[in-house]
Amino acid sequence: MSAAADASSTSSPVPVGIDTENVTRWFDREGIAASSPLHFSRVAGGHSCLTYIVTDADGTRFVLRRPPLGQVLASAHDVAREHKIMAALADTDVPVPRMLGVCHDPEVNGAPFYVMSHVDGIVLHNADDVEQLLPSAEGRQRAADTMIDALVALHAVDIDAVGLGDLARRGGYVDRQLKRWASQWQASKTRELPAMERLHDWLHEHKPEEEPIGIAHGDFRFGNALHAPDGTTLAILDWELCTLGPPLADVSYLLRAWVEPDEPVAGSIVPATHAGGFPTRDEVVERYAERSGRELGDLGFWMAFNAWRSAAISEGVYRRYIDGKMGELPEDVERYARSVETTAEAGLKAAGID
Repeated sequence: MSAAADASSTSSPVPVGIDTENVTRWFDREGIAASSPLHFSRVAGGHSCLTYIVTDADGTRFVLRRPPLGQVLASAHDVAREHKIMAALADTDVPVPRMLGVCHDPEVNGAPFYVMSHVDGIVLHNADDVEQLLPSAEGRQRAADTMIDALVALHAVDIDAVGLGDLARRGGYVDRQLKRWASQWQASKTRELPAMERLHDWLHEHKPEEEPIGIAHGDFRFGNALHAPDGTTLAILDWELCTLGPPLADVSYLLRAWVEPDEPVAGSIVPATHAGGFPTRDEVVERYAERSGRELGDLGFWMAFNAWRSAAISEGVYRRYIDGKMGELPEDVERYARSVETTAEAGLKAAGID
């Protein structure tokens, strides 16, 4: 039986952001092998695009991604672009899910969306996840090593050979990023925060010389990866912020969240690496440098840059929640507002600004 033949027979509640009948018909038109009826469930924890698990009558699972509800900021949440990136990486050493189809027509489901294969793995969002899902020291070491190796593989991709040479302009990464996130900060900010302005000015004044570009994921961390029970990295997810840029942008971003067990934790989320059993930041840098053959340059600038950018992103998340564009409002929504402030302060510290 086709998926469309019995789209209305499911009695399960449909999550906001999904038109069951239209999406089911689209599955059929795309030739995606799925048995009716389709069941949709929202994946909790995402703070940007909306992610859903699609389960067919035989228990086969797929993943659907679409933008947040309502109007979104210009250039943000481009799911078709995200689909293009992962499809281009399919035959490289970068672990990604298999792309199954993309819908550009907002009439189908209220916004563009894409569907990809479901990868069965664990997500290490925080230290509690590590304690419960990856208890062995060997598994934690393997998770770290294979994450770093995945990053090395990403930065080694020939952008022209995979068809991503037009993903973004090849020069002026820092200027483009400063312009983009300053604009989105202004569009989404809920209050004045002088630390953000000071950090923005410092970054403009201390821009490093441009280095050879590659694919920069933009949000490379444990929370955006799926791992096997033995720690092996199975897939890198959430390519929404991906662009062409310097590899150090990704390296420093990963290091920002690499909090060691004896270090204090800022905010309510305890990073995965705080659980222990992971290599130190110095060891991460050493492995990446050895495997990639790259000079790492001025990490101080990039640590400050990523703190500023992360604060702008967190403010956007907070604004979307309070504006009702992310569905149900979480009880701890104010922690996003607090995280903006602590992240901006961390950026000032990385920049050496009093």
